[in-house]
Amino acid sequence: MGVSTLDQVIKKAEEHCNHPGAKLTPKRKNILILLLRSGSPLSAYELAERYQQQFHESVPPMSVYRMLDFLMTENLAHKLVSENKFIACSHIACSHQHQVPQFLICDRCNKVKEIAIGKDIIDALNINVTKAGYHLINHQLELHCLCDECSQTSAA
Repeated sequence: MGVSTLDQVIKKAEEHCNHPGAKLTPKRKNILILLLRSGSPLSAYELAERYQQQFHESVPPMSVYRMLDFLMTENLAHKLVSENKFIACSHIACSHQHQVPQFLICDRCNKVKEIAIGKDIIDALNINVTKAGYHLINHQLELHCLCDECSQTSAA
């Protein structure tokens, strides 16, 4: 991500957190920057290590988890449950209403792409889950795939 793009996204994130009880503190902002710069999902421990390397300050993983909780609450980051890792929301700088995220995870290179799930698909899932006697509490989907680049290299 280029510096000007990163600056724009961080500015939008700060504007988004401009309400009572939500402040993008310098440490939270730095965690978000690390997520935005990363080409793949990161664990709290990886973030703590990168924080030390990049900002020359030690941050315990438990503090990183609290910062990630804040970022997720503010819809600035997402947790990939299947990986127990985190990524920045790819829609931070967007002005449109966000839909339920779906994550396409490349099992070879670990690249993740966030796309939206159509409301009709979520409605169909809810109906099927309810018919089975359950209640859906998390709509997020994580699909393990091969990205186009990895598919092409495996076909060659």
